Amino acid sequence: MSYEQQLIEAEALREAENVVVVDCRFSLKDPDAGRAAYEAGHIPGACYLDLNRDLSSPVQAHGGRHPLPDAATLARTLADCGIGPQTAVVAYDDSGFAFAARLWWLLRSLGYRSPRLLNGGYAAWLQAGGEVEQGVSRPVAVGDICVDARLRGSCDIDGLAQLQGAGALLVDSREPRRYQGLEEPIDPVAGHIPGAVNHPWQGVTDEAGRALDEAGQRAHWGSTLDAPELVVYCGSGVTACVNLFSLALLGRDDATLYAGSWSDWCSYL
Repeated sequence: MSYEQQLIEAEALREAENVVVVDCRFSLKDPDAGRAAYEAGHIPGACYLDLNRDLSSPVQAHGGRHPLPDAATLARTLADCGIGPQTAVVAYDDSGFAFAARLWWLLRSLGYRSPRLLNGGYAAWLQAGGEVEQGVSRPVAVGDICVDARLRGSCDIDGLAQLQGAGALLVDSREPRRYQGLEEPIDPVAGHIPGAVNHPWQGVTDEAGRALDEAGQRAHWGSTLDAPELVVYCGSGVTACVNLFSLALLGRDDATLYAGSWSDWCSYL
C-alpha cells in the first residue's frame, strides 16, 4: 500500500462512509484513563478497544507485560465491533500511534484488511472541527469472523534466537536512556538485547502526533532500512508496532515483531 493509503487525515475521515472507527486511547500509568477519556468524548460511532483487556492476553510467567491476544478471541472481539476480515477500519489514539499501531499490527497479522491510522490522532479530529460523542457507542456486530484465526509475523524468544542466528538485525524501539541501560522505569532489568540497534518509536511522528513525511521516515531509519531482515521490539510489544508501521509506510512489510519484547527477555534472566 502507498504511504497515503495507510494514513487518513481528519478532514477525510469526516467525509468517509462505511468505515468502522476504533478508539485505542490508553495510559500505561493509569489503565482506566483511556476508557474514561473515550466515554467523556470520542469520534461519533467509534468503539473502544482496551490495550489490556482487548488487545492483549493475561500476563503469565513469560510472554511479557502485554502478551498477544488469543487470535480466535480477538476475532470475536473485532466482530462485536462490526469488524470482519474485509472491513474498512480507522484507528486512533492521542499518543503518537502508540496504541493505535498495536491494533493496526494485530489486524494485519490476522490477515484482515489493513486499517488506516488517523494522522494526528484525536487532537487532529478536534482541530478539524469534528463532532464529539459521549458515552458508549453500540456498534452493529458482524457474523463475518475469521474461522482460521491465527496471528502471523511475530516471534518468541526461541524464534528470536533463530532469526538473529540467521543474520536478522534487531531493533530496540525504546527511549535511548532505556536502551543504554541508564534508567529502567518499568522492567526489573536495565539494558538491551545484545546486538540490537536503537530507533526510538517517538521518532516516527512529530510533536503533534503526525507521521513524518517519507523523507523523515527514511531519516529515522538510516542504513537500518537496508538490512535484509529486521526484528523489532520495545518494552512489551506495543510501541514497537509504531516502528513497524513506519517500516510499512516505506514498503518494508516483512519485519518481525518480537512480541514479548524486553519484558519477556528479562523474565528469562
